[in-house]
Amino acid sequence: MEKSIFEYFLYNSYVDYSIIVGNKRGAFMNKSLSEIANLWNNVLKQIEERLNEKQVFDSFFRDTYINDIVGDTIYVVAETALSAKLLNGKYYDLVVDTINDITETRFKCVFVCAEDIESQPTSQAAETKKVSYFKDSVLNPEYTFETFVVGSFNKEASQAAVFVAANPGKQFNPLFIYSKSGLGKTHLLHAIGNYILKSTMPNAKILYVHANDFVEEYIKFAKGERESQSLKDYMCSFDVLLFDDVQFIANKVKSQEFFFSIYEKLVNSNKQIVITSDRQPGELNGIEDRLVTRFSKGLQVKINNPDQNSCVEILRKKIVANNLDVDKIDEAVLYFFADKFSNDVRELEGALNRLIFYAINYKCTNAITMEVAIEAVGSMVGGKSIASQLNEQKIINVVADYYNLAPSQLTGKIRTGQIALARHIAMYLIRNTLDIPLKKIGDTFGGKDHTTVMSGIQKVDRELKTDPALKEAVEELEKRLKQ
Repeated sequence: MEKSIFEYFLYNSYVDYSIIVGNKRGAFMNKSLSEIANLWNNVLKQIEERLNEKQVFDSFFRDTYINDIVGDTIYVVAETALSAKLLNGKYYDLVVDTINDITETRFKCVFVCAEDIESQPTSQAAETKKVSYFKDSVLNPEYTFETFVVGSFNKEASQAAVFVAANPGKQFNPLFIYSKSGLGKTHLLHAIGNYILKSTMPNAKILYVHANDFVEEYIKFAKGERESQSLKDYMCSFDVLLFDDVQFIANKVKSQEFFFSIYEKLVNSNKQIVITSDRQPGELNGIEDRLVTRFSKGLQVKINNPDQNSCVEILRKKIVANNLDVDKIDEAVLYFFADKFSNDVRELEGALNRLIFYAINYKCTNAITMEVAIEAVGSMVGGKSIASQLNEQKIINVVADYYNLAPSQLTGKIRTGQIALARHIAMYLIRNTLDIPLKKIGDTFGGKDHTTVMSGIQKVDRELKTDPALKEAVEELEKRLKQ
């Protein structure tokens, strides 16, 4: 049976370099360990120049090293499983092309996670490698301000994050971002770090840490399981600390005491701290008063639940990010998802992923209708409310199509004659067809007051008695709705 790549590597960790001679590959393989390490340094230098993305290079390339050479394959160790996955995927061609340009031959390259290497690393780079804390805590290069969808629900938090990223340690220290889970706090943390490295302080040392990882590292350090430098010295050596989900250190007295000492030293050194939590400082039960007081001294910003239009924009961005054509998805589907999954951006993205998977693998189509969407996520939203939401969206969609408008124009705030008329007709049809409460109709149309909805419906009802053109339009729309 064929061995996995890791099994193959472990069982073939020796190389008889003498069997390959008389060619460039053999010459390379006969190099000393120091020469191999030097070669990899040259490879990294060229990759850094070609990549021109410092934060990506520092996070995923800088600490890699050659562990072994088997045949025509170079095995390179990456710090984490995430690093190995990215380097074997997105950046593989860049690495192989660079290696082959330097060696003037054709090598393959396999990145493996340091934890998967049981034998002692062979390169000198590995021998001098220092153990560090939080080795899985790296900035995600995909989380930037450019990929963060800003709406009224998170605008204040976004602006605060941008300000701090542009002025780290100078004001608003700490920045405290709070919201319930799944609304983008972690994205903003990474965006701050990525922006600082790209635009503000390219040489800054930035540490992203989740509270659970902090507690685990502290426990190991307190038990004496770490033989490297002091955890406190290590954390205080960074210019920016991005601390995620601080509520998870609640009721952990020793961890809080340790965090307090680090916090004080960083703030007194004018180093930026950004903290996220699922609630504001004053509501953090189980957190020491002195920590709560210091959290409160900075700037506190809240992320609210996203509004419908923001959810639709998030969906559009995610669809484009998946290299899909947003025009192949009925707009009514986007608004349906925005209504059903607006309480949690992660849930919203998860529902979209489920829809895409279902459409591609079960329906074998890239044109997604409301019917396909209902089939895909029906179990997630419950069957009872689906029909009602489908009819509301269908009416809005049909009316918008009839008047050559986008559904978002009907549910938006524009009050021009044509749009206002179409909006009132849609309200009228929803009320008469579905018998939905006025308040619910108002929510569908961007949170309009029930008296506004009633006024629009009554206006259409009156004019139908005297305006033949309007009567003809409504009859045609009713006919289309039955198709």
